[in-house]
Amino acid sequence: MRLLNPTPNNKLSLPAPGPDALAASAALVQLIHAEIAANAGWISFARYMELALYAPRLGYYSGGAAKLGQHGDFTTAPEMSALFGATLAHVAAKLFAQTSANIMEFGAGTGRLAFDILSEYQQADIQIERYFIVELSGELRSRQEDLLKDFPQVRWLQAMPEAFSGVVLGNEVLDAMPVQLVSKTEDGWVECGVSSAGLGFVFSERPCSSDLVAQIPDAAQLPTGYLTEVHPVAMGFMRSLAQMLLAGQGRNGKAAVVILLDYGFPSAEYYLEQRLQGTLMCHYRHHAHPDPFYLPGLQDITAHVDFTAMAQAALDAGLDLLAYTSQAGFLLEAGIAQMLARTPADQPMEYLPKANAVQKLISPAEMGELFKVLVVGTGVQLSPELLRHDRSHRL
Repeated sequence: MRLLNPTPNNKLSLPAPGPDALAASAALVQLIHAEIAANAGWISFARYMELALYAPRLGYYSGGAAKLGQHGDFTTAPEMSALFGATLAHVAAKLFAQTSANIMEFGAGTGRLAFDILSEYQQADIQIERYFIVELSGELRSRQEDLLKDFPQVRWLQAMPEAFSGVVLGNEVLDAMPVQLVSKTEDGWVECGVSSAGLGFVFSERPCSSDLVAQIPDAAQLPTGYLTEVHPVAMGFMRSLAQMLLAGQGRNGKAAVVILLDYGFPSAEYYLEQRLQGTLMCHYRHHAHPDPFYLPGLQDITAHVDFTAMAQAALDAGLDLLAYTSQAGFLLEAGIAQMLARTPADQPMEYLPKANAVQKLISPAEMGELFKVLVVGTGVQLSPELLRHDRSHRL
């Protein structure tokens, strides 16, 4: 992506949106142009990404279009298999003895993960006090309310509370947080922001603050032309989580834990010299492409997670690093195979689709290795089986 500078003439071979979607995207484009004009012709890429994803009523996650599943732009683990949520349900339930019997989910999407967790608790007669969903999008909340209408334990929040004790879940949350783009030139590091160019947008460079470059290990050794992302927004989110959990522990003495599942790498792998173009990627109708200026508001924009930066932010804010492992190792030790075994293998019409979905979740060639699990918390001890594949030493 160095540097695409997409324009209206840079047409991608992607499915055409309908007229209402095009009109919404055009309205968002005008809003972004106005933001650029109000800021002397330049905004950070993080601000562009924030508007493209979260601008009220127009951003990708704030608008009304379907995002997940067969008719959306991408599929997440909860959409693939109810066994994903059932497995996480038992992980959380085992932690309730140390925490309070509350779950808080960020990035709940359609509400499928909450539905699967609460359905598992209902079937297993496991008691939960509250299931909180922090949701900024009114459209997504409406979908969640419809799906979860039979679970009175669910409460919606519009912002992170000051204090919480329990289990915090976030599946593919960090990758959707705005990132800054930086590039190394012959004159040093620059920040790649966004400016207007006619009806479209282009990247434009400005001197880079030392704070952004400080996240990149061995930045001086990387080659000229190197383009990558840094993650101050996600790091701030980790610090806010720490403040919330420590405040909860201070109020009631209860432990708390955060379980984050996402795709990414530790810093030493994230900023490899060979990864010249970073990890930024866009998703539209199950097509992946690198153009973040294509139809703003109608496509997802993501970047892989720097798990070292996330763990360090949590540690610096007072939490403990409890585990870092692959999704495959975590789910297998948490019992997803046992969840699958509840369906008899001699009933292939029911068993095979579930087995195929589990295979995608744990296969190294699918999601099993690319997706990682970071667990941080305060006052918590994980069960030994969840630590069998721990890779914290790699962070």
